[in-house]
Amino acid sequence: MNASPLQGLARPEVAPLPPYNAGLSSDVVRARYGVSEISRLASNENPFGASPAVAQALVGLAQQVNNYPDAACTALRTEIAGRCGAEAGQIVIGCGSEDILQMLCLALLSPGDRVLTQRPGFGLHEIFPRMMGAEVEALALTPALEFDLDAWCEALARGPKIAMIANPSNPVGCMFDAAAFQRLLAATPAGTLLVLDEAYYEYARLAPGFPDALAALRDQQRPWIVLRTFSKAWGLAGLRVGYGIASDAALVQLLDRVRTPFNVNQAAQAAALAAWGDEPFMAHAVRETVRYRDTLVAQLHALALPGMRIAPSAANFLFIDLGRPNGPVNEALLARGIIAKPWKEPGFETFIRVSIGTPADNERFLRALREIVEATP
Repeated sequence: MNASPLQGLARPEVAPLPPYNAGLSSDVVRARYGVSEISRLASNENPFGASPAVAQALVGLAQQVNNYPDAACTALRTEIAGRCGAEAGQIVIGCGSEDILQMLCLALLSPGDRVLTQRPGFGLHEIFPRMMGAEVEALALTPALEFDLDAWCEALARGPKIAMIANPSNPVGCMFDAAAFQRLLAATPAGTLLVLDEAYYEYARLAPGFPDALAALRDQQRPWIVLRTFSKAWGLAGLRVGYGIASDAALVQLLDRVRTPFNVNQAAQAAALAAWGDEPFMAHAVRETVRYRDTLVAQLHALALPGMRIAPSAANFLFIDLGRPNGPVNEALLARGIIAKPWKEPGFETFIRVSIGTPADNERFLRALREIVEATP
């Protein structure tokens, strides 16, 4: 089929959408740059991996792949609900939390609806609403690379249909504390759906002042949903499991109308249940990662590289302003087998996001960054 008829078939909202920047795989970097040792510091993965219980849960699943998974994710929803103090009917499970973001947009957005989010931010907070023809207002950071609370409150008061609030921010790492979160709630009209994206919740809850959003939202007479994921702290990025805790079962029932029937596969459900049952493993990995993050921040500051800034982070990554175009630095890192994520949004072409890896990975990145900057003043 040639391009002209295809363009005529496509919805007008689709062609202008940017592709999501998923980054390069380890195999591609090995082949392209001829390196053998890879440090994966682009996708905010857990360097400790998943609980050993996950491997045990996956043993023998090959004998069951001819059967469809439980479309309702009954066991997983029940376990999550019990720990989160919710009813099973308030829980929705997705193929990653981005699957739930897409469900929300499919179910609730029409052309001309308004969505509020942050920039820079998680790309799908803009891509999915624009896919549905919605208008997106993206708020800027403060010069200190923090959320602009006053701007958020003013924009929320204008009544967007959906407000997508990532706390802490991806890619920046900054967070709304408990007092700021209460101001956000007070500023939000009852008719706005609050979508609180807490993909990095397990890391952020170690930060002083991080809000207990579920406790704050339970008394709110408004629609809301809190999104979390097994991809980060729980170490299941390769299996894609996310979940949402909704204000009421009616919202989940709407999402059920638009989700694919078997959106979470059998292996993913089994792995998520096993990981969920080994919370101490996850908690240890999170504590160590936060310790590694703080050490890396101190080491980066000690380099005293000209023009460099590091955004405050409550997550498992750092958003670093290199003070120079990020493209050449990123290429030099890739040539050394280090995969970071250069930011491409206008106004942020000097920033890279670096995941916290093992101490060895973090040291490789630190040493490489110093060499690269010193070689290209």
